[in-house]
Amino acid sequence: MKIPESYYLDNDVVSISKDLLGKYLFTCIDGVTTGGYIVETEAYNGVIDKASHAFGNRLTPRTKTMFMRGGIAYVYLCYGIHEMFNIVTSVEGHPQAILIRAIQPTEGIEAMQVRRNMPVLKPNITAGPGSVAKALGISRRINAFSLQGDAIWLEDRGLIFPDEQIKAGPRIGVAYAAEDALLPYRFYVKGNIYVSKSNK
Repeated sequence: MKIPESYYLDNDVVSISKDLLGKYLFTCIDGVTTGGYIVETEAYNGVIDKASHAFGNRLTPRTKTMFMRGGIAYVYLCYGIHEMFNIVTSVEGHPQAILIRAIQPTEGIEAMQVRRNMPVLKPNITAGPGSVAKALGISRRINAFSLQGDAIWLEDRGLIFPDEQIKAGPRIGVAYAAEDALLPYRFYVKGNIYVSKSNK
């Protein structure tokens, strides 16, 4: 069962970001289904968060997706190279989003290996947000797609990590955000080999 749209409309992006650990993310791109469960996320708290694209109500052709109703994909290009997949949360006009940084692959692994040009399976196949998007075939073609559709969706299969298995810490690569760079808005499963940084 797909996670209902109502789940994404909550106003507490940090709480949702933590709760997403263990939820399954799937795509069906060109008829190929791939996916796995989420093991690392980062919350971006809208207009008050200096690390957020929408800080200060910044509305641009890129960020307009963040201002839409929660429960859709926000996909953008980072450094001109990597596609990055985010989940838009909260209500229309309230631009919150959660970056999916890592998943543990469970379905369509061979297809992921082809997309990642990885003949031998390694943990970095889906470690890091650019790797997640590439492995799952996510691109800006599906930007603003509903997570209730057939191209990309999430499922709750009952996998729950207890608090002692979850680590919260600062986000990665947001030094420009001054004091907001230190906020504990990154969540990951301790010891999971797919988490994107060495401090697992």
